Amino acid sequence: MPIHDWSKVEAGIFHDFHGDWIQVIKHTLNNGILPPEYYALSEQKAAGVGPDILTLADKSTDESPSSGGTGLLVAKPKARIVETTDNTFYTRKQRHITVRHVTDDRVVAVIEIVSPGNKNKHGIRSFLDKVKDLLKNKIHLLVIDLQPPGKHDPNGIHAAIWDTVWYGSDAEQTEKPLTVASYECNDQITAYVEPVAVGDVLPDSPLYLVPDGYVLVPLEKTYIAAWEGVPRRWRSVIDPAS
Repeated sequence: MPIHDWSKVEAGIFHDFHGDWIQVIKHTLNNGILPPEYYALSEQKAAGVGPDILTLADKSTDESPSSGGTGLLVAKPKARIVETTDNTFYTRKQRHITVRHVTDDRVVAVIEIVSPGNKNKHGIRSFLDKVKDLLKNKIHLLVIDLQPPGKHDPNGIHAAIWDTVWYGSDAEQTEKPLTVASYECNDQITAYVEPVAVGDVLPDSPLYLVPDGYVLVPLEKTYIAAWEGVPRRWRSVIDPAS
């Protein structure tokens, strides 16, 4: 199924779809994709009325990072854009913040689906601050942005993120203005960025759980499943052919 043009409807319609999509991804990850020592939970931001992000937690009780588990892929993912910070990033910029789930199981990764509200003046600042704190604390990240670039991210969401955590991205805006970006945290941060556009099929995307170890998140499969929950009244607006 091609990516739809969500700018055809008000933000609340996408947010409803967004909540369903997060739940579908969560169920998919917890039912055969994640190694047994990991699990996914949906999380709600303070201002939201539904789930906004997924956190991936490690059930191990020691403080050292897990060495991985069954099913983790190690070959470097293919992406049209790959950017890496140098190894001074953490020593220069690290803040001593511990990010944990309320159960005290260690959060290792986050999946963030960007909403229209993340693109306004106050929303983008909050979003970028959150991303910066996650990456500084070596929490791996997958960002899915199906919203067109706006005033506050004119070169796309990855360029805005990279400018915040590093020195600016070399990626240029192309005819594919939407973004799927995976961030691997080790001594460096490496970004694997796949530009996409309305009409494209979403790629299966890497979600790192440990440095050099990731699972593939089936974005297309889960997107289709979540689309089934969109009311017919709005499907006909977003995709008249459906």
